[in-house]
Amino acid sequence: MTDEAATAQAVRAAEAAPEPEPLPHGLGVSLPAADARAKTEGTFPYAADLWAEGLLWAAVLRSPHPHARIVSIDTTHAREMPGVRAVVTHEDVPGDPLHGRGTADRPVFASEVVRHHGEPIAAVAADHPDTARMAAAAVIVEYEVLDPVTDPEQAFEAEPLHPDGNLIRHIPLRHGDPDAAGDVVVEGLYRIGRQDPAPIGAEAGLAVPRPDGGVELYLASTDPHGDRDTAAAAFGLAPDRVKVVVTGVPGATADREDRGFQLPLGLLALRTGCPVKLAATREESFLGHAHRHPTLLRYRHHADAEGRLVKVEAQILLDAGAYADTSSEALAAAVAFACGPYVVPNAFIEGWAVRTNNPPSGHVRGEGAMQVCAAYEAQMDKLAKKLGVDPAELRLRNVMATGDVLPTGQTVTCPAPVAELLEAVRDFPLPPLPKDTPEDEWLLPGGPEGAGEPGAVRRGVGYGLGMVHMLGAEGADEVSTATVRVQDGVATVLCAAVESGQGFSTLARQIVQETLGVDEVHVVPVDTDQPPAGPGCRGRHTWVSGGAVERAAKMVRTQLLQPLAHKFGMSTELLQITDGKITSYDGVLSTTVTEAMDGKELWATAQCRPHPTEPLDASGQGDAFVGMAFCAIRAVVDVDIELGSVRVVELAVAQDVGRVLNPAQLAARIEAGVTQGLGAALTENLRTPRGLVRHPDLTGYALPTALDAPDIHIVKLVEERDVVAPFGAKAVSAVPVVTSPAAIASAVRAATGRPVNRLPIRPQAAVVTAGG
Repeated sequence: MTDEAATAQAVRAAEAAPEPEPLPHGLGVSLPAADARAKTEGTFPYAADLWAEGLLWAAVLRSPHPHARIVSIDTTHAREMPGVRAVVTHEDVPGDPLHGRGTADRPVFASEVVRHHGEPIAAVAADHPDTARMAAAAVIVEYEVLDPVTDPEQAFEAEPLHPDGNLIRHIPLRHGDPDAAGDVVVEGLYRIGRQDPAPIGAEAGLAVPRPDGGVELYLASTDPHGDRDTAAAAFGLAPDRVKVVVTGVPGATADREDRGFQLPLGLLALRTGCPVKLAATREESFLGHAHRHPTLLRYRHHADAEGRLVKVEAQILLDAGAYADTSSEALAAAVAFACGPYVVPNAFIEGWAVRTNNPPSGHVRGEGAMQVCAAYEAQMDKLAKKLGVDPAELRLRNVMATGDVLPTGQTVTCPAPVAELLEAVRDFPLPPLPKDTPEDEWLLPGGPEGAGEPGAVRRGVGYGLGMVHMLGAEGADEVSTATVRVQDGVATVLCAAVESGQGFSTLARQIVQETLGVDEVHVVPVDTDQPPAGPGCRGRHTWVSGGAVERAAKMVRTQLLQPLAHKFGMSTELLQITDGKITSYDGVLSTTVTEAMDGKELWATAQCRPHPTEPLDASGQGDAFVGMAFCAIRAVVDVDIELGSVRVVELAVAQDVGRVLNPAQLAARIEAGVTQGLGAALTENLRTPRGLVRHPDLTGYALPTALDAPDIHIVKLVEERDVVAPFGAKAVSAVPVVTSPAAIASAVRAATGRPVNRLPIRPQAAVVTAGG
């Protein structure tokens, strides 16, 4: 066949072929992640991969002691080493020497006292990373070692560890009748360990000095404007002379960046006049960033003879570590949700957050709520056992619903389908039991080659009900700004909401596609030249940033439709955009978006700010939260009662999501949250004997792997839209983290009959002795 004939045949085949189906777009479909291709091809721009001409390398000297007085710092030897370009200490900080997320109480470099293991003392810039590390080690620090305060209960009586004292916050919540009492009373003491966010990529960054005397910071930041303002204050510069450019974020389940990491980086760049790069080791990552608050909880539940809750009394003590960070906010959540998603007419909760010489604690998914969930669900199991009532039935007798009142006095106005969620997981079919003969292959606790015997394995079924708040609380001003621009059939979204794995970039594309009927949507990379959008946590960007994008897109839609509506003598509400076509209600008008644009550029900027909240008052009362989300999980576990090893067989999840915006993305977020909770329940505990971080690496800190992940079944998603939220959607990733540890512990209790009052669950807690 000649080339001409082949071409003609191809043309005829193309003409005869049916039109390809348009790709799905808009809200409610599983649009692929915006960065999926770059990540799979290895072109995603992580901070650790950045390079600049004349690059220097940085290293940080960190304290080997959890508590010590600094007698002297000698940098002479480090400065004299060949290849070293600069050494900075507390004396070289030109601006504010203190920083912090919630409270500015943490020094850029320790000057007089070291308050935790790994606190920065000095930083070095050199022409090779090995030289920088050797120079940092050559800084001579003379310490007077002090006894660390590592027990948060001792912090009340100990000498002040900080000029601000050891007590960060105390919340005495009072709700109802203090003399109320129930027919049945159960008590418990619970301990929650220190979970590390363990980001898949350790902290890294690049600082580049600017000709105007400022500096640009290239970071995997989740709060670029907050990081910029902190850096500018430390550098003694105006905020407009510091620019933060967000690089690819390798996952974030907490505040991604340790600000104590990026401040030395910028100082070295300003001092040397050269680009400086710092890539933290895994050990430095563990020492530097914030962890989940270790928590001590004492509970007493009162119930009537039918199992209905009468009163809950609790004491909650959060170990904030050396600095305040976001401990005040975590304590507010812990106290407010101390009774869980249950109707409790009388509640008396005492909550404290205190400083110790342990590593700093801060924001990790579900902070405060996760710790109390493990405790109040253990109490519900104890109550069910004492009353001889099925644990699920006891919970159903007490669950809250829309219109009920929290112990803070706030009415739950958002959808709260807690009973529906619990019934869904309770009624979901249980997994089949394993074979009871050793010849048949089945997974034993401890892995495929588990050392136990099948005869020692007991199966347990447990339940967890959890709740979290969305957005900031107690008067936090939640606001985000977005700009949407459309030209030549292409839309561009400008919003400083960082894509940290939660899917905001994909959601922004879907919103614009849904509103304007434009297939091609680009989201501009984030930097601080854009208006602020706030930090990426507690579902903020789905709500406030997604809301801002929607409002801006609707404003552009109005600009697009108004000329057509005026021409045909109708209102814009009578026109609709579907699959890139504009049609009127009566069919008179039918045109494409591209034709209606006629080469014009349309754009609009909008803000989204939810309704205001208020701080909790002196008795823990107040409308402190914008909205809440709920989850129910049923856990099925196999426990080897001789070895104490636990295998989670299945987790059935039902969740209140408001509206499903991207089904695949939502499922992935729930599964990831459940798995993070699995780690908190069974393996993850950063050990800090006498304040020293033990085994700060991924061999000593046991993250759950794919082999540890159980079957996760999302059995129900309740789509009852929250009328005050854009699109009616709720945050989805934090509440399964909160709930799954409690459900797993409940199942282990059911299998063993043991109390299980500590997370992660230690093997000895699951061992049943001959008489047990």
